[in-house]
Amino acid sequence: MNQFIDMIEQSGITPELIDKIIQEHKPDHDRMKKLYERYEAEVQGVPILSREAIEYEDFETGKLKRIDHKVNNRLNNSFDSEIIDTKVGYLFGHPIAYEFDESDATSTAIPVKQLIEDFNMENNIADEDSEWGKMASICGYGARLAYVDRSGNERVKNIDPWECAFITDGSIHEPTYALRYYTVYGGKTKAEFYDEKYVYYFSTKDSSAFTFDKKVLHLFDGCPLFGLANNKELKGDAEKVLSLIDAYDRTLSDASNEIEQYRLAYLILKGLGADEETLDQLKKSGVLELYDEKDDVSYLTKDINDAIIENHLDRLEENILRFAKSVNFSDESFGGNVSGVAMKYKLMSLENKCITMERK
Repeated sequence: MNQFIDMIEQSGITPELIDKIIQEHKPDHDRMKKLYERYEAEVQGVPILSREAIEYEDFETGKLKRIDHKVNNRLNNSFDSEIIDTKVGYLFGHPIAYEFDESDATSTAIPVKQLIEDFNMENNIADEDSEWGKMASICGYGARLAYVDRSGNERVKNIDPWECAFITDGSIHEPTYALRYYTVYGGKTKAEFYDEKYVYYFSTKDSSAFTFDKKVLHLFDGCPLFGLANNKELKGDAEKVLSLIDAYDRTLSDASNEIEQYRLAYLILKGLGADEETLDQLKKSGVLELYDEKDDVSYLTKDINDAIIENHLDRLEENILRFAKSVNFSDESFGGNVSGVAMKYKLMSLENKCITMERK
């Protein structure tokens, strides 16, 4: 995004440039929106929830008929949301404390500490901080807008990160420029571009091209739309393990299919036949009379190796939590007499991940 800095400084912000920034930001927009939809367990966000049964061409011949597509369980194991919620609870469970040393401050009509407390209360800052951190953990970065309300008070609110593009040659915490764009009723798109003094408003109106609406002072010293980075790479906490989570979903869903398909197994009659009347009697009595020692009745079923499935799921779960630097609090090792050193070691990865975000 920093390639736009020179263009903006040379010619100012234009509708054409707004469109270029949005197009450049689209891959990140789609990625973050998908991550949040997955966190919400929406059908369009979780691959397993939209999985269809596998279609085999020319399988049914009249004598053979497939039954494996009769059951298609789609079980979502939301490890990604557990990873996020564990971190947010661990890091923001106790609200961030804001302190000010008034001994070094010049005398003012209203103590600065009181101003901070009033600001935090009016903006419900404890909840805003927690939600800001949650969105950063999900999407890779969070976004916050400072503004002045109709009463002249300084306010802040969190913005969905996929709506925000930060243009900077440094960090997103103090961007040179920032753009917010969003869709309103009727499918129209609005855009707000922020620099150190003004906010510029654009909209698509009746056409697909942006047009300039107005320019307003935002009353802050510096860009008031800024970000919170989850890490330097701006990646979400669960992004590295999504393929492992998908593998867990598939394995558990397929195992559930196998178990449920037992009731769809075919009856094999060896050495004898059965007409419809005999089969009807079988359904009522559950008894078949066999006259020859070679006659046999059995069901055509699949053998399920549950040990392999369990070991595979255990390994996937272990790797998911390991590589996402999260903790399984239902682990038996957390119960009983666990020493402080052992507990600290088990929480080390989560603690280090949270410290990284604290610095941001």
